[in-house]
Amino acid sequence: MGMDRNEKLGDFTTSPRVLAISVLAIGIGLLSAYVALVLLRLIGIFTNLFFYHRWGTALVSPAANTLGAWELAVPVVGALVIGLMARYGSERIRGHGIPEAIEAILINGSKVEPKVAILKPLSSAISIGSGGPFGAEGPIIMTGAAFGSMIAQFFHLTAAERKTLLVAGAAGGMSATFASPVAAVLLAVELLLFEWKPRSLVPVALASVAAAATRRHILGMGPLFPVPAHAAFIGVNGLLGCVVAGIAAGALSALLTLAVYASEDLFKRLPIHWMWWPALGGLAIGAGGLVFPQALGVGYDTIGALLAGDVPLRIIGGVLLVKSLMWAISLGSGTSGGVLAPLLMMGGALGGLEASFLPYQGAGFWPLVSMGAILGGTMRSPFTGVIFMLELTHDVNMLLPLLLAVTIAHGFTVLVLRRSILTEKVARRGYHLSREYAVDPLEILFVREVMRTNVVALAAETSREELQRRLPHDRHRRDQMLYPVVKGDHELVGATTGAKLRQMLEDPHAAQRPLAAAAQEEPVVAYAGEPLRMVANRMAETGFSRFPVLEREGSRRLVGMISLQDLLQARTRVLEEERRRERVLRIHLPFRRREPVAKE
Repeated sequence: MGMDRNEKLGDFTTSPRVLAISVLAIGIGLLSAYVALVLLRLIGIFTNLFFYHRWGTALVSPAANTLGAWELAVPVVGALVIGLMARYGSERIRGHGIPEAIEAILINGSKVEPKVAILKPLSSAISIGSGGPFGAEGPIIMTGAAFGSMIAQFFHLTAAERKTLLVAGAAGGMSATFASPVAAVLLAVELLLFEWKPRSLVPVALASVAAAATRRHILGMGPLFPVPAHAAFIGVNGLLGCVVAGIAAGALSALLTLAVYASEDLFKRLPIHWMWWPALGGLAIGAGGLVFPQALGVGYDTIGALLAGDVPLRIIGGVLLVKSLMWAISLGSGTSGGVLAPLLMMGGALGGLEASFLPYQGAGFWPLVSMGAILGGTMRSPFTGVIFMLELTHDVNMLLPLLLAVTIAHGFTVLVLRRSILTEKVARRGYHLSREYAVDPLEILFVREVMRTNVVALAAETSREELQRRLPHDRHRRDQMLYPVVKGDHELVGATTGAKLRQMLEDPHAAQRPLAAAAQEEPVVAYAGEPLRMVANRMAETGFSRFPVLEREGSRRLVGMISLQDLLQARTRVLEEERRRERVLRIHLPFRRREPVAKE
């Protein structure tokens, strides 16, 4: 068996099929932009209806309402509606969107129910419009993913191709919401694709570009949060301040993650159906809104004020205490809403607090640094956190401070928490999720490095009598199960198993028949220069666990054998490289004192 045309050795394994998938992805990106527009308009409609009793699609803050004590009831009513929609519509609308997209990819073969595409944006709009302290991006990501999956299900595609289109819809939704096409692609890579391959990266990036370009026409340009220009370099004191900001953001990220799932655990102990949990979360939202109205809703205006650097300490304290508590309780109750905008607000408030004691670097500097750091720490997506803040503000001079703070926050939470706020929910449903990407060791090790060369090869003209005389005395007979059959200068003509050899020995009619007649003429083979990944795939496809190894493609010269056990030994070698510690270089002093030699 030779290598398939697509299995030729090269940097990438992408085939021309990526072109057709890219065309579909561009269409999904265009659709995602309009999905984002619809959801934002729905949020505006419900916010105006719930808090101002008027019809309007403009995004307004619930903080200026004049409902008084009646404000307490608004989030409860909205949460009751969401509970009913989840119970009798689809339970998939619960949560903040990204874990549900991850679950669809890992568990459901990237297939999302069509009704989720309708119920998710509607429930999220009701949740946020009734005062929920959430962002629109998570629901838009999930809704875009649902539309991408729906379109993919109409075509004859593999699960991997459906995943690409699902993620294309998710990236398109985020790109259109925040005018952040690069960050949307990075989020897709760091959270949803579980690979870094052109076959998925190219379509997802094109979908993100299409969504961002469409947004310019239907939602306007950007940046979403303009900031004053900052210095290109902030000095040693500024960089040390970024380290402090990164550690603080990492600690807050850990606290927020623990608070959300502690809240969820408390709700699970209640002796009532989960359908009623959002209403209790809504009660917490209403109570928090009475104390601190700015905590209601998405809070884009508060984020903008924090970045402008003119927010009083009362607002900062309200966001860090009231908003955080409302968000953790309501999210733990299973309502519908995103996490990006609340994290931005809480990170900005943390930065506003830090600005009172860290070196002054310009208005809004520390809120901006802390916003990126809180994203990198909470979502475990460091590059997304850096680029996202650059695209939201267009302040390229913040690249270095953001990279430092986000990396510190990311490292902090990786060491402190086993899972992120996004993957903990998937893990609680019994599915382990690894977020570490690396080149498969079987990709960089070759057959020639692990194959066995000390094997028994049988001559094609061997008869039954000759086989009977030779085989019992061969010390390799017990541990070799596949026997290559060769002629001339080790030219492979077939292969046979130990079981067939025993049948031949027991068959009296095979006395003069040569061994080549009982051998398989075209055995599945491996080549010495192949990566082990290709051999492992071939074993999985054929069901065989042992192959003769030929010198190269096009040659029939036998050079060895490879088995599944050899592949496992290759994996053992990689594990040893990761775990074995040794000092390779040693310091030798040139003038080391020598002991005098005793004279006789």
